[in-house]
Amino acid sequence: MYMPPQFNAKDPAIALELMRSHPFASLISNDEDGLPYVSHLPLVAERADQGQPGEGDALVLWGHCAKPNLHWRYLQARPKAVVTFLGPHSYLSPSVYPDLARVPTWNYLAVHCTVEARLVEEPAAKDALLKKLIGDHEPAYAQQWRDLGEEFQLKMLAGIVGFELRVTALQCEVKLNQHRRESHAAMHAMYSAGTSDEKALAAWMDRLGMPAEAAPAQGS
Repeated sequence: MYMPPQFNAKDPAIALELMRSHPFASLISNDEDGLPYVSHLPLVAERADQGQPGEGDALVLWGHCAKPNLHWRYLQARPKAVVTFLGPHSYLSPSVYPDLARVPTWNYLAVHCTVEARLVEEPAAKDALLKKLIGDHEPAYAQQWRDLGEEFQLKMLAGIVGFELRVTALQCEVKLNQHRRESHAAMHAMYSAGTSDEKALAAWMDRLGMPAEAAPAQGS
């Protein structure tokens, strides 16, 4: 993706946090006509080993799609794909600047992953994959799933195809007007009193140590 250097978040821990807090992703690969094919689905992001993630090669994403969704066939034929995650985002008014010669913009956090796909088709492996999703979103449902019985479980598992998406490259963009320090105080105040996304952006400003005080005017 387009990546101005001032917005390039190179700390993989930031990317992992974004993927875990905003797990509803877009999986993108090519169909038989060579056109982009997109599925919107929740993914579980985790470290592939116990070490620190490096250039993306120590991260893996787990997910599944319905069997009638042809995406799994495209992944089987062409395993390389792209996954995107969109974090909090919001409009930014030019009123945050002390001068009038400004235009609106949009602030956001996003992660793009290049991945290598492997299908997960065995019932036991698909069951383990589903339990990762259950563990992330509703741990209490695990007992209800177990109580449904093996026959029902196998019927449900037969209707999906799972996949492991091993991350081979990673980009994380944190666009928060870092290069316009004179906007930070007003932007932080505006976002702190705004929508849930705007409050999340203000929290990211705090986390990144962006000063909530305006820069001194030139010549002062």
